[in-house]
Amino acid sequence: MSVKVQDVIEILLAPLAQVERLEQTVDTLKCGDPAMEVTGIVTTFMPTQRVLEEAASVGANLVIAHEGLYYHHEDATEQKLKHDPVYEIKQQFLHRSGVAVFRFHDYLHRYRPDGIMEGLIDALGWRSFVVKQQYAWTIVEMPATAVQDIAAHVKASIGAPFVRIAGNASARCKRIGLLAGYRGGGELAIPLFEQEKVDLVVYGEGPEWETPEYVRDAAHQGRERAAIVLGHAESEMAGMKWLAERIEQKFPSIPVRFIPNEPVFRIL
Repeated sequence: MSVKVQDVIEILLAPLAQVERLEQTVDTLKCGDPAMEVTGIVTTFMPTQRVLEEAASVGANLVIAHEGLYYHHEDATEQKLKHDPVYEIKQQFLHRSGVAVFRFHDYLHRYRPDGIMEGLIDALGWRSFVVKQQYAWTIVEMPATAVQDIAAHVKASIGAPFVRIAGNASARCKRIGLLAGYRGGGELAIPLFEQEKVDLVVYGEGPEWETPEYVRDAAHQGRERAAIVLGHAESEMAGMKWLAERIEQKFPSIPVRFIPNEPVFRIL
């Protein structure tokens, strides 16, 4: 029995049956026919042209991406890029290749637990350290370890070319707040220090003038507090690998693979 694109989408949304569907969401089929038979599935963080080309080359005609095709969270940006050559070439490739792209962002973060966070926890090997999970963050407790050593472990575990430390790098931490993606802003991350008694926050991305500046002042005051910044993609790619493994379980007859993104930045 053939599997259609829409069949895969329904399986992705099935765990959310108990959650009210969103009136507005970016989680839609961006291109392709929902009735098309699926020959292979690729999951990825960012649907770059390289990833789309690689998917097509291995016979995968459905790409499930966490972020958007055209360089903005909202689809409306597509109209602004209407005559941009980079946009046009990417769009032409999609039409020519027949690859369908489904964005899976809002609802994956609404899995219970958050699917992106589940992948990050597994990648870090911190499953046994988890003591509390909320919608936007997870608390882990481990034997006291220096921030710089935790940073080295995190960097190696997620395959990041670098991570950044703010605050006291030699502080010994036991209780850590973990936030994936764009959740490192002060509104979410800073309260964890007092409300959850964390010594360290580890997150993907956030305004540099918020949480990093808070921990800089905390360190100046002699408080053993710090932050480790991973990068948005580096904090979320493991979640899309986690998703690929679960899709493979649901559709064992279809080739499923995760294609990672190469680092977007280089350090000179």
